[in-house]
This record gives sequence, C-alpha cells and structure tokens, in this order.
Amino acid sequence: MKAYVFPGQGAQFPGMAKDLFENYDLAKKRFEQANEILGFFITDVMFGDDPKALKQTQVTQPAIFLHATILSEVMGDRFQPEMVAGHSLGEFSALVAAGVFAFEDGLRLVQERALAMQAACDEVPGTMAAILGLEDEVVESVCKEISGVVLPANYNCPGQLVISGAKEAIDIACTALSEAGARRALVLPVGGAFHSPLMEPAKARLAKAIENTSFSTPSCPVYQNVCATGVSHPETLKTNLIDQLTAPVRWTQTVQQMIADGATHFTEVGPGKVLQGLVKKIDRSLETASGN
Repeated sequence: MKAYVFPGQGAQFPGMAKDLFENYDLAKKRFEQANEILGFFITDVMFGDDPKALKQTQVTQPAIFLHATILSEVMGDRFQPEMVAGHSLGEFSALVAAGVFAFEDGLRLVQERALAMQAACDEVPGTMAAILGLEDEVVESVCKEISGVVLPANYNCPGQLVISGAKEAIDIACTALSEAGARRALVLPVGGAFHSPLMEPAKARLAKAIENTSFSTPSCPVYQNVCATGVSHPETLKTNLIDQLTAPVRWTQTVQQMIADGATHFTEVGPGKVLQGLVKKIDRSLETASGN
C-alpha cells in the first residue's frame, strides 16, 4: 500500500516551492490566494534568499503547509494515497490532501496555529532538547523523576526522541539523560516547549478555530500524531487535531502502525527528506521517495 507523509517545521529552505510557482498555473493561483488570505506576500519570503526571515514561525508554518499541499495538488494522478500522515504541523497538510477540509480553511488554521504558538511562547518560555541513543522507556522514566514540566514530545525513530518543557527542567533532564547513557542530549534552538502542557494557551485558542471549521470524511485513513492509528471519522479527527499541540508526536508508533496496516511505500510530500530518513530508521526494508 502507498503511504504519503507530510513534513513539519524545520524542513523550510530559501527558494522553497519556487519551481512549482514557475511551472504550474494551479500552483501560481494557490500562492496568490495564500498571499491574500495571510495578508502579506509569503511568496517573497519563500522564494527569497533570507533563511532568517523564513525561520519566523508565522512564516515557517504556512510556508511548509503551502509547499506540501500545493505539491500534492500538482502531482495530479501521481498522488493516490491509501493512507496519509503528517509530522506535527504536517498533519494539517495531510488533512487537506485527504480532503478533510479545504485548502483555504487549512491555511487559515495553520496561520492561527503559528500565531497562537508564538503567543504561548511569549507568555510561558520553554524549550526542547534532542536525546539520542536511549530507549524511549528510559527517557520517559527519567523525565518522570524530574520536578517541573519535562516530557517526551517527539518520538521520531528508535533512539531519537525530543523532550519538551520548562528551561530549568530541560537542563536537569539533559544532565540526567547523559548520565543514563544518552549519546547526545542537545538543547535545540527553538522558541518554546512545543507538544507539552506549556502549549495549553495555544491549544485553547486554536481549538476555537478548529471547532468552527467544517471537517469531511477523508478519502483514506489519516494516521494522527496523538493516537498513531488510522482515523476516518470527522469528529475524531477534529478532537485529535485539537489535542495535538499539547500531546507528543508519536511518529515512530505511527509509521509502525502504517506498516502493520499494509504500507510498503512511503512518499514524502513537501520540502526536504527528513521523514524519509526517519522511516528508513524505523524499517530499512521500506521503499521511500520524494513527491514530484
């Protein structure tokens, strides 16, 4: 079975999706729509050469969403998913690609998500750290022993996990995890404690926007971050999407479940090849490709 996966924040690069804009009328139309919906010329930032401007979350999130969803559209008959999943932000792209909500609605939600997350970061500072070379269970048990907010946020692949929480708790956790045998425990240059309880203010704000968006039955199961299983019921998709901001991204478990359900080929739709690398680390026998 063919699975299509959509990347999250971090996959952006200067000049992203410029080829789509130049070669496809549909893409050009979508980008013009996006400039209007967002209220600024995101195309100038995406197609420009300033990586710093592209790193602002209110730009990064819509940029990655646009690249992924527009690419899935211009692929035409080459885009025939039997299951889809997105990593964090990528779940919004996956939901549009599966026909759960319209492109325009998805873009408005992603913009609201970016603004809500930025506001939450300003209100409650936090950070994240990459932990390499430890089993998930070890990371979980060490985090539980630390006072303060710190917990696993991204299960990326076996031996690669990201923790999230308050800055002091993250520093203590990094020391404890290094002592527990981690190959690396590296604080990441991010502006907040994403996928942790510290994102509660952002969750409340985004929930209102999600509740007011019409969800349809997807064309194929959407494997969501929160539950790591294929979901087809619109109300369940909605609930899981609301919960996503404060819950961990269970990417390892999601890919394993997709394999158990018959996935043999994974196509990454959007900028970069990060997810293809993670899929290969989960199961080397799988075929991976970039959407084009």
